[in-house]
Amino acid sequence: MLKAIHHAAIICSNYAKSKHFYCEILGLQVIAENYREARRSYKLDLALPEGGQIELFSFEGAPARPSLPEAQGLRHLAFVVDSVAAYKDYLITQGVKVEEIRIDEYTGKAFTFFQDPDGLPLELYQA
Repeated sequence: MLKAIHHAAIICSNYAKSKHFYCEILGLQVIAENYREARRSYKLDLALPEGGQIELFSFEGAPARPSLPEAQGLRHLAFVVDSVAAYKDYLITQGVKVEEIRIDEYTGKAFTFFQDPDGLPLELYQA
């Protein structure tokens, strides 16, 4: 039986830029950072507040992936926040473009979207 999502893995195009975004802007804590010489690749394990993780990888020459929310595959990652409006304002002060806040027609909860440095769609969802 599945119990939880353990981690989501993300391949970035610019390791330093993505590490800054996920650690300094989003505030995720580093669990482990390893440079894998054989692959000339970094693997950064980041802790999510509820126990899950994000694995951030750098792979030389990795192809770009369509990131439009309606592309096939993983649509987006969603993060729960106490206040979508307050976190949106914070992201804007950090230079992150954020869409207008919408209300989920089924739950009545506020949500909005923004992107990581590689255009990966990320969502803020009201607690």
